[in-house]
Amino acid sequence: MTLLRLALRSLKPYWAWVVLVVVFQLIGVIASLYLPTLNADIIDDGVAQGDVPTIWRLGAWMLAVSLANIVAVVIANYCAARSSMAVGRDVRSRVFDQVATFSSQELHTFGSASLITRSTNDVQQVQMLVFFSLNMLVQAPITGIGGVVLALRQEAGLAWIIAVMVPVMLVAVGLVILRAAPLFRVMQERIDRINLILREQITGIRVLRAFTREDFERERYEGANELLTDTNRRVGLLMILIQPIVMLMLNASSVLVLWFAAPRVDSGQMQVGSITAFIAYLVQILIAVMMATFMTMMIPRAMVSSERIQAVLDTETTVVVSDQGVTEVQGHGDLAFEHVTFTYPGAETPVLQDIDFSAHAGQTVAIIGGTGAGKTTLLNLVPRLMDVTSGRVVLDGVGVRDLAAQVLWDRIGLVPQKPYLFSGTVASNLRFGRPEATDEELWHALTVAQARDFVAAMPEGLDSAIAQGGSNVSGGQRQRLCIARAIVARPEVYLFDDSFSALDLTTDAKLRAALRPVTRDSLVLIVAQRVSTITQADLILVLEHGRIIAQGTHTELLESSDTYREIVESQGVEEEAA
Repeated sequence: MTLLRLALRSLKPYWAWVVLVVVFQLIGVIASLYLPTLNADIIDDGVAQGDVPTIWRLGAWMLAVSLANIVAVVIANYCAARSSMAVGRDVRSRVFDQVATFSSQELHTFGSASLITRSTNDVQQVQMLVFFSLNMLVQAPITGIGGVVLALRQEAGLAWIIAVMVPVMLVAVGLVILRAAPLFRVMQERIDRINLILREQITGIRVLRAFTREDFERERYEGANELLTDTNRRVGLLMILIQPIVMLMLNASSVLVLWFAAPRVDSGQMQVGSITAFIAYLVQILIAVMMATFMTMMIPRAMVSSERIQAVLDTETTVVVSDQGVTEVQGHGDLAFEHVTFTYPGAETPVLQDIDFSAHAGQTVAIIGGTGAGKTTLLNLVPRLMDVTSGRVVLDGVGVRDLAAQVLWDRIGLVPQKPYLFSGTVASNLRFGRPEATDEELWHALTVAQARDFVAAMPEGLDSAIAQGGSNVSGGQRQRLCIARAIVARPEVYLFDDSFSALDLTTDAKLRAALRPVTRDSLVLIVAQRVSTITQADLILVLEHGRIIAQGTHTELLESSDTYREIVESQGVEEEAA
Protein backbone atom coordinates (compact mmCIF):
# COMPACT_ATOMS: atom_id res chain seq x y z
CA MET A 1 0.00 0.00 0.00
CA THR A 2 2.88 2.35 0.72
CA LEU A 3 4.25 1.86 -2.78
CA LEU A 4 0.83 2.26 -4.43
CA ARG A 5 0.02 5.37 -2.41
CA LEU A 6 3.37 6.96 -3.20
CA ALA A 7 3.14 6.14 -6.93
CA LEU A 8 -0.46 7.33 -7.37
CA ARG A 9 0.15 10.54 -5.44
CA SER A 10 3.25 11.26 -7.53
CA LEU A 11 1.57 10.45 -10.86
CA LYS A 12 -1.52 12.57 -10.24
CA PRO A 13 -0.15 15.78 -11.83
CA TYR A 14 0.84 13.84 -14.96
CA TRP A 15 -2.47 12.17 -15.79
CA ALA A 16 -2.36 13.47 -19.39
CA TRP A 17 0.92 11.66 -20.05
CA VAL A 18 -0.52 8.49 -18.48
CA VAL A 19 -3.55 8.72 -20.80
CA LEU A 20 -1.23 9.01 -23.81
CA VAL A 21 0.69 5.96 -22.62
CA VAL A 22 -2.53 3.94 -22.37
CA VAL A 23 -3.80 5.09 -25.79
CA PHE A 24 -0.60 4.31 -27.69
CA GLN A 25 -0.03 1.06 -25.78
CA LEU A 26 -3.53 0.03 -26.82
CA ILE A 27 -2.76 0.86 -30.45
CA GLY A 28 0.49 -1.10 -30.29
CA VAL A 29 -1.15 -4.14 -28.67
CA ILE A 30 -3.96 -4.27 -31.22
CA ALA A 31 -1.42 -4.05 -34.02
CA SER A 32 0.76 -6.82 -32.53
CA LEU A 33 -2.28 -9.08 -32.08
CA TYR A 34 -3.36 -8.50 -35.68
CA LEU A 35 0.01 -9.42 -37.18
CA PRO A 36 -0.18 -13.24 -36.65
CA THR A 37 -3.61 -13.30 -38.31
CA LEU A 38 -2.23 -11.43 -41.32
CA ASN A 39 0.70 -13.84 -41.43
CA ALA A 40 -1.66 -16.81 -41.39
CA ASP A 41 -3.73 -15.30 -44.22
CA ILE A 42 -0.59 -14.78 -46.33
CA ILE A 43 0.42 -18.41 -45.85
CA ASP A 44 -3.04 -19.93 -46.39
CA ASP A 45 -4.50 -17.56 -49.00
CA GLY A 46 -1.37 -16.41 -50.81
CA VAL A 47 1.51 -18.86 -50.56
CA ALA A 48 -0.58 -22.04 -50.49
CA GLN A 49 -2.55 -20.99 -53.57
CA GLY A 50 0.28 -19.20 -55.37
CA ASP A 51 -1.71 -15.96 -55.39
CA VAL A 52 1.06 -13.32 -55.78
CA PRO A 53 -1.25 -10.23 -55.74
CA THR A 54 -2.74 -11.43 -52.48
CA ILE A 55 0.74 -11.91 -51.01
CA TRP A 56 1.70 -8.35 -52.03
CA ARG A 57 -1.56 -6.86 -50.73
CA LEU A 58 -1.48 -8.64 -47.38
CA GLY A 59 2.27 -8.11 -47.10
CA ALA A 60 1.86 -4.36 -47.59
CA TRP A 61 -0.92 -4.29 -45.02
CA MET A 62 1.26 -6.31 -42.63
CA LEU A 63 4.12 -3.83 -43.13
CA ALA A 64 1.80 -0.89 -42.38
CA VAL A 65 0.52 -2.57 -39.21
CA SER A 66 4.11 -3.28 -38.14
CA LEU A 67 5.08 0.37 -38.65
CA ALA A 68 2.03 1.48 -36.69
CA ASN A 69 3.05 -0.89 -33.90
CA ILE A 70 6.60 0.49 -33.85
CA VAL A 71 5.47 4.14 -33.82
CA ALA A 72 2.88 3.48 -31.10
CA VAL A 73 5.39 1.65 -28.89
CA VAL A 74 8.01 4.39 -29.30
CA ILE A 75 5.52 7.13 -28.40
CA ALA A 76 4.18 5.11 -25.46
CA ASN A 77 7.71 4.53 -24.15
CA TYR A 78 8.51 8.23 -24.50
CA CYS A 79 5.41 9.24 -22.55
CA ALA A 80 6.12 6.61 -19.90
CA ALA A 81 9.71 7.85 -19.58
CA ARG A 82 8.56 11.47 -19.23
CA SER A 83 6.05 10.52 -16.57
CA SER A 84 8.41 8.30 -14.56
CA MET A 85 11.24 10.83 -14.65
CA ALA A 86 8.85 13.56 -13.50
CA VAL A 87 7.76 11.30 -10.65
CA GLY A 88 11.39 10.70 -9.69
CA ARG A 89 12.10 14.43 -9.79
CA ASP A 90 9.09 15.26 -7.60
CA VAL A 91 9.76 12.52 -5.05
CA ARG A 92 13.42 13.56 -4.75
CA SER A 93 12.28 17.14 -4.28
CA ARG A 94 9.80 16.13 -1.58
CA VAL A 95 12.43 14.08 0.24
CA PHE A 96 14.89 16.99 0.07
CA ASP A 97 12.29 19.48 1.33
CA GLN A 98 11.39 17.14 4.18
CA VAL A 99 15.01 16.58 5.18
CA ALA A 100 15.58 20.34 5.11
CA THR A 101 13.03 20.66 7.95
CA PHE A 102 14.74 18.03 10.13
CA SER A 103 16.44 19.00 13.35
CA SER A 104 19.70 17.46 14.50
CA GLN A 105 17.69 14.71 16.18
CA GLU A 106 16.06 13.42 12.97
CA LEU A 107 19.29 13.75 11.00
CA HIS A 108 21.06 11.64 13.61
CA THR A 109 18.24 9.06 13.62
CA PHE A 110 18.44 8.39 9.88
CA GLY A 111 22.11 9.17 9.30
CA SER A 112 23.50 11.19 6.41
CA ALA A 113 24.50 8.12 4.36
CA SER A 114 21.01 6.60 4.59
CA LEU A 115 19.32 9.88 3.65
CA ILE A 116 21.55 10.15 0.58
CA THR A 117 20.66 6.59 -0.46
CA ARG A 118 16.96 7.19 0.10
CA SER A 119 16.93 10.34 -2.04
CA THR A 120 18.93 8.76 -4.89
CA ASN A 121 18.97 4.96 -5.18
CA ASP A 122 15.60 4.36 -3.49
CA VAL A 123 13.88 7.02 -5.59
CA GLN A 124 15.44 5.47 -8.70
CA GLN A 125 13.93 2.07 -7.84
CA VAL A 126 10.45 3.59 -7.55
CA GLN A 127 11.02 5.57 -10.78
CA MET A 128 11.99 2.40 -12.66
CA LEU A 129 8.91 0.57 -11.39
CA VAL A 130 6.66 3.43 -12.52
CA PHE A 131 8.27 3.35 -15.97
CA PHE A 132 7.84 -0.40 -16.46
CA SER A 133 4.35 -0.34 -14.94
CA LEU A 134 3.20 2.29 -17.41
CA ASN A 135 4.78 0.32 -20.24
CA MET A 136 3.01 -2.86 -19.24
CA LEU A 137 -0.19 -1.30 -17.89
CA VAL A 138 -2.11 -2.12 -21.07
CA GLN A 139 0.30 -4.35 -22.95
CA ALA A 140 0.52 -7.31 -20.58
CA PRO A 141 -3.18 -7.90 -19.70
CA ILE A 142 -4.61 -7.16 -23.17
CA THR A 143 -1.89 -9.15 -24.92
CA GLY A 144 -2.55 -12.07 -22.59
CA ILE A 145 -6.34 -11.97 -22.85
CA GLY A 146 -6.40 -11.06 -26.54
CA GLY A 147 -3.83 -13.75 -27.31
CA VAL A 148 -5.95 -16.42 -25.61
CA VAL A 149 -9.11 -15.39 -27.49
CA LEU A 150 -7.39 -15.25 -30.88
CA ALA A 151 -5.46 -18.49 -30.29
CA LEU A 152 -8.69 -20.34 -29.46
CA ARG A 153 -10.23 -18.80 -32.56
CA GLN A 154 -7.47 -20.39 -34.63
CA GLU A 155 -7.69 -23.82 -32.99
CA ALA A 156 -9.77 -24.47 -29.86
CA GLY A 157 -8.59 -28.08 -29.70
CA LEU A 158 -5.13 -26.99 -28.50
CA ALA A 159 -6.44 -24.83 -25.63
CA TRP A 160 -5.18 -27.34 -23.08
CA ILE A 161 -1.59 -26.40 -23.99
CA ILE A 162 -2.26 -22.81 -22.90
CA ALA A 163 -4.06 -24.03 -19.76
CA VAL A 164 -1.02 -26.11 -18.80
CA MET A 165 1.92 -23.90 -19.82
CA VAL A 166 0.73 -20.59 -18.30
CA PRO A 167 0.33 -21.92 -14.71
CA VAL A 168 3.61 -23.84 -15.00
CA MET A 169 5.43 -20.67 -16.01
CA LEU A 170 3.76 -18.65 -13.24
CA VAL A 171 4.73 -21.17 -10.58
CA ALA A 172 8.31 -21.57 -11.84
CA VAL A 173 9.00 -17.84 -12.09
CA GLY A 174 7.05 -17.11 -8.89
CA LEU A 175 9.29 -19.43 -6.89
CA VAL A 176 12.34 -17.55 -8.14
CA ILE A 177 10.79 -14.20 -7.17
CA LEU A 178 9.87 -15.43 -3.69
CA ARG A 179 13.48 -16.47 -3.08
CA ALA A 180 14.82 -13.12 -4.31
CA ALA A 181 12.39 -10.75 -2.57
CA PRO A 182 13.97 -10.80 0.95
CA LEU A 183 17.38 -10.03 -0.53
CA PHE A 184 16.26 -6.65 -1.85
CA ARG A 185 15.91 -5.12 1.63
CA VAL A 186 19.33 -6.49 2.55
CA MET A 187 20.72 -4.96 -0.66
CA GLN A 188 19.42 -1.46 0.19
CA GLU A 189 20.80 -1.68 3.73
CA ARG A 190 24.20 -2.70 2.40
CA ILE A 191 24.16 0.21 -0.05
CA ASP A 192 23.58 2.42 3.01
CA ARG A 193 26.63 0.85 4.64
CA ILE A 194 28.79 1.43 1.56
CA ASN A 195 27.74 5.10 1.44
CA LEU A 196 28.44 5.54 5.15
CA ILE A 197 31.96 4.11 4.98
CA LEU A 198 32.82 5.98 1.77
CA ARG A 199 31.54 9.27 3.21
CA GLU A 200 33.57 8.78 6.39
CA GLN A 201 36.71 7.96 4.47
CA ILE A 202 36.43 10.91 2.09
CA THR A 203 35.66 13.34 4.93
CA GLY A 204 38.39 11.99 7.18
CA ILE A 205 41.08 11.31 4.57
CA ARG A 206 43.60 13.56 6.34
CA VAL A 207 43.12 11.74 9.64
CA LEU A 208 43.51 8.38 7.91
CA ARG A 209 46.79 9.43 6.34
CA ALA A 210 48.05 11.02 9.53
CA PHE A 211 47.53 7.76 11.44
CA THR A 212 48.46 5.52 8.48
CA ARG A 213 45.11 3.74 8.63
CA GLU A 214 44.65 3.43 4.89
CA ASP A 215 45.06 -0.36 4.92
CA PHE A 216 42.55 -0.80 7.74
CA GLU A 217 39.97 1.42 6.05
CA ARG A 218 40.59 -0.27 2.71
CA GLU A 219 39.82 -3.62 4.33
CA ARG A 220 36.70 -2.17 5.99
CA TYR A 221 35.44 -0.83 2.67
CA GLU A 222 36.31 -4.05 0.84
CA GLY A 223 34.41 -6.01 3.50
CA ALA A 224 31.27 -3.92 3.04
CA ASN A 225 31.72 -4.00 -0.74
CA GLU A 226 32.05 -7.78 -0.69
CA LEU A 227 28.83 -8.11 1.33
CA LEU A 228 26.97 -5.96 -1.21
CA THR A 229 28.56 -7.87 -4.09
CA ASP A 230 27.56 -11.17 -2.50
CA THR A 231 23.95 -10.01 -2.14
CA ASN A 232 23.88 -8.77 -5.74
CA ARG A 233 25.41 -12.05 -6.87
CA ARG A 234 22.76 -14.08 -5.05
CA VAL A 235 20.00 -11.97 -6.54
CA GLY A 236 21.61 -12.20 -9.98
CA LEU A 237 21.91 -15.98 -9.78
CA LEU A 238 18.21 -16.19 -9.05
CA MET A 239 17.24 -13.68 -11.75
CA ILE A 240 19.22 -15.39 -14.49
CA LEU A 241 17.02 -18.45 -13.99
CA ILE A 242 14.03 -16.54 -15.33
CA GLN A 243 15.16 -16.30 -18.97
CA PRO A 244 16.00 -20.03 -19.30
CA ILE A 245 12.67 -20.88 -17.69
CA VAL A 246 10.79 -18.63 -20.09
CA MET A 247 12.68 -19.91 -23.14
CA LEU A 248 12.09 -23.49 -22.04
CA MET A 249 8.36 -22.82 -21.73
CA LEU A 250 8.25 -21.08 -25.13
CA ASN A 251 10.14 -23.82 -26.95
CA ALA A 252 8.26 -26.61 -25.16
CA SER A 253 4.97 -24.94 -26.09
CA SER A 254 5.99 -24.69 -29.76
CA VAL A 255 7.02 -28.34 -29.79
CA LEU A 256 3.70 -29.39 -28.21
CA VAL A 257 1.72 -27.35 -30.73
CA LEU A 258 3.60 -28.85 -33.68
CA TRP A 259 3.41 -32.34 -32.21
CA PHE A 260 -0.37 -32.33 -31.69
CA ALA A 261 -1.28 -30.10 -34.64
CA ALA A 262 0.67 -32.09 -37.26
CA PRO A 263 -1.91 -34.94 -37.50
CA ARG A 264 -4.71 -32.38 -37.82
CA VAL A 265 -2.90 -30.61 -40.68
CA ASP A 266 -2.22 -33.97 -42.32
CA SER A 267 -5.90 -34.87 -42.15
CA GLY A 268 -6.93 -31.45 -43.52
CA GLN A 269 -8.67 -30.38 -40.29
CA MET A 270 -6.22 -27.51 -39.76
CA GLN A 271 -4.21 -25.24 -42.04
CA VAL A 272 -0.49 -24.47 -41.79
CA GLY A 273 -1.19 -20.76 -41.34
CA SER A 274 -3.36 -21.54 -38.34
CA ILE A 275 -0.45 -23.41 -36.72
CA THR A 276 1.92 -20.46 -37.18
CA ALA A 277 -0.74 -18.05 -35.88
CA PHE A 278 -1.48 -20.29 -32.86
CA ILE A 279 2.24 -20.53 -32.03
CA ALA A 280 2.62 -16.75 -32.39
CA TYR A 281 -0.33 -16.12 -30.08
CA LEU A 282 0.97 -18.67 -27.60
CA VAL A 283 4.33 -16.92 -27.59
CA GLN A 284 2.60 -13.58 -27.02
CA ILE A 285 0.60 -15.05 -24.13
CA LEU A 286 3.71 -16.44 -22.47
CA ILE A 287 5.59 -13.18 -23.05
CA ALA A 288 2.71 -11.33 -21.37
CA VAL A 289 3.00 -13.73 -18.44
CA MET A 290 6.75 -13.15 -18.40
CA MET A 291 6.23 -9.37 -18.32
CA ALA A 292 3.83 -9.76 -15.42
CA THR A 293 6.34 -11.87 -13.52
CA PHE A 294 9.08 -9.38 -14.40
CA MET A 295 6.94 -6.72 -12.73
CA THR A 296 6.58 -8.90 -9.66
CA MET A 297 10.35 -9.15 -9.61
CA MET A 298 10.69 -5.37 -9.50
CA ILE A 299 7.88 -4.76 -7.04
CA PRO A 300 9.59 -6.20 -3.90
CA ARG A 301 12.67 -3.99 -4.25
CA ALA A 302 10.56 -0.94 -5.11
CA MET A 303 8.33 -1.67 -2.10
CA VAL A 304 11.36 -1.70 0.19
CA SER A 305 12.55 1.56 -1.34
CA SER A 306 9.11 3.18 -1.10
CA GLU A 307 8.86 2.22 2.58
CA ARG A 308 12.25 3.83 3.21
CA ILE A 309 11.18 6.97 1.31
CA GLN A 310 7.83 7.10 3.10
CA ALA A 311 9.59 6.77 6.46
CA VAL A 312 11.40 10.04 5.69
CA LEU A 313 8.25 11.77 4.40
CA ASP A 314 6.21 10.65 7.44
CA THR A 315 8.80 11.73 9.99
CA GLU A 316 7.78 14.97 11.62
CA THR A 317 10.55 17.18 12.85
CA THR A 318 10.75 17.80 16.57
CA VAL A 319 11.33 21.48 15.74
CA VAL A 320 7.83 22.43 14.58
CA VAL A 321 7.63 25.77 12.75
CA SER A 322 4.29 27.48 13.29
CA ASP A 323 2.41 28.77 10.25
CA GLN A 324 0.89 31.46 12.48
CA GLY A 325 4.21 32.59 13.97
CA VAL A 326 4.74 36.12 15.23
CA THR A 327 6.15 38.30 12.46
CA GLU A 328 6.53 41.62 14.28
CA VAL A 329 8.54 42.01 17.48
CA GLN A 330 9.76 44.93 19.53
CA GLY A 331 13.42 45.08 20.50
CA HIS A 332 16.77 44.54 18.88
CA GLY A 333 18.33 41.41 20.33
CA ASP A 334 17.27 40.94 23.96
CA LEU A 335 17.59 37.25 24.87
CA ALA A 336 16.47 35.27 27.92
CA PHE A 337 16.69 31.63 28.95
CA GLU A 338 13.89 30.86 31.39
CA HIS A 339 14.68 27.71 33.40
CA VAL A 340 15.63 25.78 30.27
CA THR A 341 16.26 22.04 30.38
CA PHE A 342 17.26 19.94 27.39
CA THR A 343 17.61 16.16 27.09
CA TYR A 344 18.75 14.32 23.98
CA PRO A 345 16.37 11.52 22.88
CA GLY A 346 17.28 8.28 24.64
CA ALA A 347 19.61 9.99 27.12
CA GLU A 348 19.19 9.17 30.79
CA THR A 349 20.14 12.61 32.10
CA PRO A 350 19.61 16.14 30.74
CA VAL A 351 22.47 17.85 28.93
CA LEU A 352 21.26 21.23 30.21
CA GLN A 353 19.47 21.74 33.50
CA ASP A 354 17.63 24.83 34.71
CA ILE A 355 19.54 27.34 32.55
CA ASP A 356 18.31 30.78 33.56
CA PHE A 357 19.86 34.08 32.47
CA SER A 358 19.09 37.17 30.42
CA ALA A 359 21.14 39.36 28.09
CA HIS A 360 20.47 42.54 26.18
CA ALA A 361 21.39 44.09 22.86
CA GLY A 362 24.84 45.62 22.99
CA GLN A 363 26.14 43.05 25.45
CA THR A 364 28.66 40.27 24.91
CA VAL A 365 27.86 37.04 26.73
CA ALA A 366 30.50 34.31 26.88
CA ILE A 367 29.96 30.65 27.73
CA ILE A 368 32.87 28.62 29.03
CA GLY A 369 33.27 25.21 30.62
CA GLY A 370 34.80 21.80 30.23
CA THR A 371 34.25 19.37 27.37
CA GLY A 372 30.69 18.02 27.41
CA ALA A 373 29.39 20.80 29.64
CA GLY A 374 26.63 21.64 27.13
CA LYS A 375 28.00 24.89 25.67
CA THR A 376 27.22 24.16 22.01
CA THR A 377 23.84 22.65 22.90
CA LEU A 378 22.91 25.84 24.72
CA LEU A 379 23.87 27.95 21.73
CA ASN A 380 21.94 25.71 19.31
CA LEU A 381 18.71 26.28 21.23
CA VAL A 382 18.63 29.95 20.19
CA PRO A 383 18.20 29.40 16.38
CA ARG A 384 16.07 26.30 17.11
CA LEU A 385 18.45 23.76 15.69
CA MET A 386 16.93 21.85 18.59
CA ASP A 387 14.01 22.67 20.86
CA VAL A 388 14.08 22.83 24.64
CA THR A 389 12.67 19.93 26.64
CA SER A 390 11.24 22.33 29.22
CA GLY A 391 11.44 26.03 29.88
CA ARG A 392 11.56 28.80 27.30
CA VAL A 393 14.06 30.64 25.12
CA VAL A 394 12.78 34.21 24.61
CA LEU A 395 14.00 36.67 21.97
CA ASP A 396 12.77 40.24 22.25
CA GLY A 397 9.92 39.21 24.52
CA VAL A 398 8.65 36.39 22.27
CA GLY A 399 9.42 32.68 22.69
CA VAL A 400 11.51 31.44 19.78
CA ARG A 401 8.92 28.69 19.24
CA ASP A 402 6.27 31.35 18.64
CA LEU A 403 8.32 33.38 16.17
CA ALA A 404 7.90 32.91 12.43
CA ALA A 405 10.90 30.89 11.25
CA GLN A 406 12.15 33.48 8.79
CA VAL A 407 11.85 36.26 11.36
CA LEU A 408 13.91 34.25 13.84
CA TRP A 409 16.62 33.27 11.37
CA ASP A 410 16.87 36.78 9.90
CA ARG A 411 17.73 38.09 13.37
CA ILE A 412 20.49 35.55 14.00
CA GLY A 413 23.98 35.14 12.56
CA LEU A 414 25.50 31.76 13.42
CA VAL A 415 29.14 30.79 13.06
CA PRO A 416 29.17 27.05 13.81
CA GLN A 417 31.84 25.11 15.63
CA LYS A 418 32.81 23.35 12.42
CA PRO A 419 33.01 26.11 9.79
CA TYR A 420 31.53 24.98 6.49
CA LEU A 421 31.62 26.66 3.09
CA PHE A 422 29.61 25.68 0.04
CA SER A 423 30.95 25.12 -3.43
CA GLY A 424 30.86 28.35 -5.40
CA THR A 425 32.83 31.56 -4.92
CA VAL A 426 33.91 33.67 -1.98
CA ALA A 427 31.16 36.15 -2.84
CA SER A 428 28.41 33.54 -3.13
CA ASN A 429 29.31 32.16 0.30
CA LEU A 430 29.40 35.60 1.94
CA ARG A 431 26.01 36.51 0.45
CA PHE A 432 24.29 33.51 2.03
CA GLY A 433 22.74 35.67 4.73
CA ARG A 434 22.03 38.72 2.55
CA PRO A 435 21.98 38.14 -1.22
CA GLU A 436 21.68 41.85 -1.99
CA ALA A 437 24.96 42.77 -0.22
CA THR A 438 27.28 44.91 -2.35
CA ASP A 439 30.95 44.15 -3.06
CA GLU A 440 31.93 47.02 -0.74
CA GLU A 441 29.99 45.43 2.10
CA LEU A 442 31.66 42.08 1.41
CA TRP A 443 35.12 43.65 1.53
CA HIS A 444 34.21 45.45 4.75
CA ALA A 445 33.10 42.16 6.34
CA LEU A 446 36.32 40.49 5.18
CA THR A 447 38.33 43.34 6.68
CA VAL A 448 36.61 42.95 10.05
CA ALA A 449 37.12 39.16 9.93
CA GLN A 450 40.82 39.61 9.12
CA ALA A 451 40.27 37.80 5.82
CA ARG A 452 40.77 40.65 3.37
CA ASP A 453 44.48 40.02 2.73
CA PHE A 454 44.24 36.37 1.70
CA VAL A 455 41.06 36.93 -0.37
CA ALA A 456 42.70 39.87 -2.16
CA ALA A 457 45.70 37.64 -2.88
CA MET A 458 43.46 35.05 -4.60
CA PRO A 459 43.56 35.19 -8.43
CA GLU A 460 39.98 36.44 -8.82
CA GLY A 461 39.34 38.05 -5.44
CA LEU A 462 35.66 37.77 -4.47
CA ASP A 463 35.01 35.61 -7.54
CA SER A 464 37.66 33.05 -6.56
CA ALA A 465 36.36 29.49 -6.44
CA ILE A 466 35.59 27.76 -3.15
CA ALA A 467 35.50 23.97 -3.18
CA GLN A 468 32.84 21.93 -1.39
CA GLY A 469 33.26 22.34 2.34
CA GLY A 470 35.96 24.96 1.77
CA SER A 471 38.57 22.26 1.29
CA ASN A 472 40.77 24.53 -0.86
CA VAL A 473 41.38 27.00 1.99
CA SER A 474 43.00 26.44 5.39
CA GLY A 475 41.08 25.92 8.61
CA GLY A 476 41.80 29.44 9.84
CA GLN A 477 40.82 30.98 6.51
CA ARG A 478 37.64 28.93 6.44
CA GLN A 479 36.77 30.10 9.95
CA ARG A 480 37.37 33.77 9.10
CA LEU A 481 35.22 33.49 5.95
CA CYS A 482 32.41 32.03 8.07
CA ILE A 483 32.73 34.95 10.49
CA ALA A 484 32.61 37.37 7.55
CA ARG A 485 29.50 35.59 6.27
CA ALA A 486 27.74 36.26 9.59
CA ILE A 487 28.86 39.93 9.57
CA VAL A 488 27.44 40.46 6.06
CA ALA A 489 24.00 39.35 7.30
CA ARG A 490 23.91 42.20 9.88
CA PRO A 491 21.99 40.15 12.45
CA GLU A 492 20.73 41.36 15.80
CA VAL A 493 22.17 38.32 17.58
CA TYR A 494 25.62 36.91 16.80
CA LEU A 495 26.30 33.31 17.82
CA PHE A 496 29.98 32.34 17.79
CA ASP A 497 30.43 28.65 18.62
CA ASP A 498 34.12 28.36 19.46
CA SER A 499 34.72 30.33 16.27
CA PHE A 500 38.14 31.73 17.18
CA SER A 501 39.94 28.49 18.11
CA ALA A 502 41.71 28.13 14.74
CA LEU A 503 43.14 31.66 14.93
CA ASP A 504 46.47 32.61 16.45
CA LEU A 505 46.39 34.99 19.41
CA THR A 506 47.39 38.04 17.35
CA THR A 507 44.71 37.49 14.68
CA ASP A 508 42.19 36.67 17.41
CA ALA A 509 42.90 39.97 19.19
CA LYS A 510 42.71 42.00 15.95
CA LEU A 511 39.47 40.33 14.91
CA ARG A 512 37.79 40.94 18.28
CA ALA A 513 38.91 44.58 18.27
CA ALA A 514 37.52 45.09 14.74
CA LEU A 515 34.31 43.25 15.68
CA ARG A 516 33.37 45.52 18.60
CA PRO A 517 32.18 48.51 16.51
CA VAL A 518 30.24 46.22 14.16
CA THR A 519 28.43 44.39 16.98
CA ARG A 520 28.02 47.44 19.24
CA ASP A 521 24.21 47.41 18.94
CA SER A 522 23.81 43.62 18.75
CA LEU A 523 23.85 40.81 21.27
CA VAL A 524 26.91 38.58 20.98
CA LEU A 525 27.00 35.04 22.40
CA ILE A 526 30.40 33.40 22.36
CA VAL A 527 31.27 29.80 23.19
CA ALA A 528 34.97 29.83 23.93
CA GLN A 529 37.79 27.57 25.03
CA ARG A 530 40.38 30.34 25.38
CA VAL A 531 39.90 32.72 28.29
CA SER A 532 41.77 35.46 26.43
CA THR A 533 38.90 35.59 23.94
CA ILE A 534 36.25 36.46 26.54
CA THR A 535 37.97 38.62 29.18
CA GLN A 536 36.14 41.72 27.93
CA ALA A 537 32.70 40.05 27.92
CA ASP A 538 29.90 41.76 29.85
CA LEU A 539 28.71 38.42 31.21
CA ILE A 540 30.49 35.09 31.44
CA LEU A 541 28.54 31.89 32.14
CA VAL A 542 30.51 29.00 33.61
CA LEU A 543 28.90 25.64 32.74
CA GLU A 544 29.58 22.37 34.48
CA HIS A 545 27.58 19.18 33.87
CA GLY A 546 24.88 21.20 32.13
CA ARG A 547 24.34 23.73 34.91
CA ILE A 548 25.39 27.34 35.32
CA ILE A 549 27.60 27.18 38.39
CA ALA A 550 28.80 30.78 38.18
CA GLN A 551 28.19 33.94 36.20
CA GLY A 552 29.63 37.42 36.16
CA THR A 553 32.43 39.42 34.59
CA HIS A 554 35.98 38.15 34.27
CA THR A 555 37.11 40.06 37.37
CA GLU A 556 34.11 38.95 39.42
CA LEU A 557 34.56 35.29 38.51
CA LEU A 558 38.24 35.34 39.38
CA GLU A 559 37.20 36.24 42.92
CA SER A 560 34.06 34.11 43.26
CA SER A 561 34.47 30.95 41.14
CA ASP A 562 37.09 28.29 41.84
CA THR A 563 36.23 26.51 38.57
CA TYR A 564 36.75 29.63 36.48
CA ARG A 565 39.95 30.46 38.31
CA GLU A 566 41.28 26.95 37.57
CA ILE A 567 40.50 27.40 33.87
CA VAL A 568 42.28 30.74 33.81
CA GLU A 569 45.33 29.41 35.67
CA SER A 570 45.53 26.34 33.41
CA GLN A 571 45.83 28.63 30.41
CA GLY A 572 48.33 30.97 32.04
CA VAL A 573 46.43 34.11 31.13
CA GLU A 574 45.44 35.46 34.52
CA GLU A 575 48.10 38.14 34.66
CA GLU A 576 47.63 39.07 31.00
CA ALA A 577 43.86 39.29 31.44
CA ALA A 578 44.11 41.28 34.60
